Amino acid sequence: MDLLSGKNNPAFLEFIFAQFGEMMDLIAALRAFVRVTETGSFSAVAREVHVSQSAVTRLVAQLEQHFDVRLFHRTTRRLSLTDDGQALLAHARHLIESADEMEAVLGRQSGAPRGLVRLGTSVAGGLFLATRLPVLLNRYPGLSVELVMRDQHTDMIEERLDLAFRSGEIADASLVARRVGNLGRAVVAAPIYLERYGAPSTPTDLADHVCLIHDAAADPDIWRFGGPDGPITVRVHGAFLANDSEAVRRACRAGHGIALLPEIQLIDDLRAGRMYRLLDDYPSQRVPVHIVYPSRRNLAPRTRVVMDFLVEQTREITMMLEQGAEVLT
Repeated sequence: MDLLSGKNNPAFLEFIFAQFGEMMDLIAALRAFVRVTETGSFSAVAREVHVSQSAVTRLVAQLEQHFDVRLFHRTTRRLSLTDDGQALLAHARHLIESADEMEAVLGRQSGAPRGLVRLGTSVAGGLFLATRLPVLLNRYPGLSVELVMRDQHTDMIEERLDLAFRSGEIADASLVARRVGNLGRAVVAAPIYLERYGAPSTPTDLADHVCLIHDAAADPDIWRFGGPDGPITVRVHGAFLANDSEAVRRACRAGHGIALLPEIQLIDDLRAGRMYRLLDDYPSQRVPVHIVYPSRRNLAPRTRVVMDFLVEQTREITMMLEQGAEVLT
């Protein structure tokens, strides 16, 4: 269809505005179309925006009707774009980008970041931020933050994440990664456990203790440490395993064993004396912490202020840990 050729074709813009009338209706339909393309599922998009699947289907059907084209090949197992759908996809992304840029410019002019930022993080990171984000939200009443908490990395585009707070190396070269510090894990136990069973003096002593295992990676029962004579690897034992670090933390705080957990998840418990850090002379390896986002272009003010807040919080934690703050030992 000639109308769909040319990224900045004025006739294309005139046509879509004439047919749809309302700009917001058009953008909503195009956003639905783009997300169906990215997720490969009408139902997934419906769940994202909290509407019925039929509502998403209608939006896409309206696009097909007004352009008089078929946008998707549909089978019982999968969706795929037609040639016309592929052509519209480029236009749709361009128009959505322009709308987002307009919103960003107006946000800068108003001086007050507004709108929703979806932030992906581990469970440990999310729980740490949950008690601190209200400070930021009180500072900017028009700002909202949705935490998407998973211990496994997910696709930022599919999850519609504006930012992600991740540890370790970032393998996806298409993402922008800003390194903001280094964090590791710590061996901890509750006072009640230590009163009953004592504390290990070296990593090898862990073989004589009940350990709580965070089952989130390969070989979760292998705990690795640095030591005066080099790296130490210990296989620990315990009847309790969980793929959620918060479940392990709660079991540990209740006195059921010794745990190896992310430092960021433990800071508040350590400062309050609810848990004690063990094996200080045998630290775990620290890994880089990154703030990750899909593109440098048109970063909205609301996203920037959340990013700045994450940098501030991470640097504060890193400084405390590097200085060996008394409250954390």
